[in-house]
Amino acid sequence: MDLNLENKNVLITGSNRGTGNDIAKVFLEEGARVFVHSLSEGASESACEALANDRALPLWGDITTDAGADQVLTQYLAQNLMQNLAQNLAQNLAHEHQLDVLINNYGEARRGKWSTTSTEDWIKLYDINTLSIVRMVQRFLPHLPNNGRIINLGTIGATRPNNIMPHYYAAKGALATLTVSLSKEVGPRGITVNLVSPGLIRTPEVESSYLERAKKEGWGDSFEEAEAKITENYFPNPLGRIATRREVSSVVLFLSSELASFVNGQNIRVDGGAVDYV
Repeated sequence: MDLNLENKNVLITGSNRGTGNDIAKVFLEEGARVFVHSLSEGASESACEALANDRALPLWGDITTDAGADQVLTQYLAQNLMQNLAQNLAQNLAHEHQLDVLINNYGEARRGKWSTTSTEDWIKLYDINTLSIVRMVQRFLPHLPNNGRIINLGTIGATRPNNIMPHYYAAKGALATLTVSLSKEVGPRGITVNLVSPGLIRTPEVESSYLERAKKEGWGDSFEEAEAKITENYFPNPLGRIATRREVSSVVLFLSSELASFVNGQNIRVDGGAVDYV
């Protein structure tokens, strides 16, 4: 399906690896120009080389700091202008600073309990999972067109938190309310803001962790056998499995398209129906 994303400028934070990298892949498949971001120098360049697509362009900067977020903006403006000049996109030169889609994918979960986490632990995860998004929005919002898109990546734990990792879930809960507030701020410009909240995602790290557990618990030797136990004991949902990265990426892709132009301020849960309420 043609989602009319060809030549659109898309910036995805934390897209040098993991789900963010798969999101970058689906946009490249649609012909978008994708700015691949990493916190440290070199990681985004390596990711772009692996993507093997000249529409993938590297950016780096620690967006948990104001200086790092400023650096990302400066690099973006320079990269975008150079690409327009190199490709002789005369029609784009009047909008050389335009960013069509901002995807705030970067975030981090850390282990911790109510009894062991310090004040510094709570502040750090709020900085990583909430304030990094604020920094990016404040810097890039002036460069979004009136039909632009902002998509934040959260977790179903924001509305269904466990007692473990309370500092992480609290920060992601703040991101959910931030999304609604921002959607009201920029809605009059035709910009939509939505939150995509996955449940458990089948990543190499998840596979490795649960396969190791499966061997200890006697669940079997394959991930499919382990997955049945995961969904039975830890992540129950009507579909009886966990999500793939592509299933999450596809939702982000849809929300970035014209087809989702009236979807705004929503928390889209990609969890196979693992909900306790409507």
